Amino acid sequence: MLGSLKESALKLKRDGLKVRRLVAACKQLLSERGEALGVSLAAETLARYAELSNAEQVAFFDALKSEFAPDPREVLRTATEYAQAPDSERLAALARATEPPRQELLRRLNRAPGATRAIVGMRERLLDVLPKDRELRQVDDDMRHLLSSWFNPGFLHIERVDWNTPATLLEQIIRHEAVHEIRGWNDLRRRLQGDRRCFAFFHPALPNEPLIFVEVALMHDMPGAIEPLLDIDSAAQPPKEYQVAVFYSISNCQPGLRGVSLGNFLIKQVAALLAQEFPRIKHFCTLSPIPGFKDWLRRTLASEDPIAAFPASVNASLETVRRGIGPLLDRPLADWRAADKPREKIAVHLERLCAAYLLGIGETEGITRDPVARFHLNNGARLDRLNLNADASNKGLQQSLGLMVNYVYELRAIERNHGKFVKGVTEASKTVRGLVD
Repeated sequence: MLGSLKESALKLKRDGLKVRRLVAACKQLLSERGEALGVSLAAETLARYAELSNAEQVAFFDALKSEFAPDPREVLRTATEYAQAPDSERLAALARATEPPRQELLRRLNRAPGATRAIVGMRERLLDVLPKDRELRQVDDDMRHLLSSWFNPGFLHIERVDWNTPATLLEQIIRHEAVHEIRGWNDLRRRLQGDRRCFAFFHPALPNEPLIFVEVALMHDMPGAIEPLLDIDSAAQPPKEYQVAVFYSISNCQPGLRGVSLGNFLIKQVAALLAQEFPRIKHFCTLSPIPGFKDWLRRTLASEDPIAAFPASVNASLETVRRGIGPLLDRPLADWRAADKPREKIAVHLERLCAAYLLGIGETEGITRDPVARFHLNNGARLDRLNLNADASNKGLQQSLGLMVNYVYELRAIERNHGKFVKGVTEASKTVRGLVD
């Protein structure tokens, strides 16, 4: 027993020593003025980080927070001087004082070969521990700030992924598909046939590693269900039939780049490429999941009184849904699938409530909390049509009770719609708005 305790104490001491040595290496790197030696020190420092255990990584992040933060006294001094005499020299001094030293540390670390990939991995680990220590958000803010600069769309290049793409990259597409699971090579092959497209963003610092990719179906009409798009046995349509390009899946391959804007630029570039390749295609839309709807409905049903922010029609639908399927929301999926008739009777009410959710009715900012909706609406799309029973998969039922939505991208209206959304106005079709009026 005593020997075990001594061994644990020694291990803790050794672990703490590794973190202290890494912090010392980081401070040495910040003080180094020689370019060549700085590259060598950066590589050695990243190698030290790679040797840390999970617990040691958390301790290192805590050191980045506390030991590589701005000096409050220096910030106050330079701010006071700038307030008294606001010239360019004092403004520059204030900017230097307020920038956390950890930002310059990350820039210097990025000089080492393969450092960008290592820093993206470092942020992925930080995001894992962030929910347990919100004070680390300041470290994450600095990392996201730098990664947003390093992964600016101007540095990215777009590539089409097809059946001739190297197998190692195709395997990554299968592994990272986050919206509609790719069920083997036959499934992937169908998604890459003539009436389908897949495009990905790449960065020079991460060769052969897609950052994000989007899957597109070229169709005659805007779809109202996902199953026909994913049917492995469906026949590819000829180009003369293409009138609509449907973005039906977008997946991020690098968790460490979460919060770095990539998808919005990818969709716009793909739309431009498709418009050039197929001049007959005039309409660009999505068939999108609504991942937060079921949880929102469950929380909203918990309030037994009418909700003041809701129109009378929405409150009436809420009461109808409560009586019709309220108890089913917490039951196994098998029970939900078996309740076809109750669902059919309240279909129009579910649709109305989903419209209220996506339009952000009752939200303080007037904007929906649904992450997919926020992405497309902020990107300049229009909320166009809701589709009942559009996704009968387990995931579709668990997230949105089977509903999906079409967002429409009108290329000439994208900037206008984006401008409205940032001011709290959701651009939506008359059909969707009519559901809640």
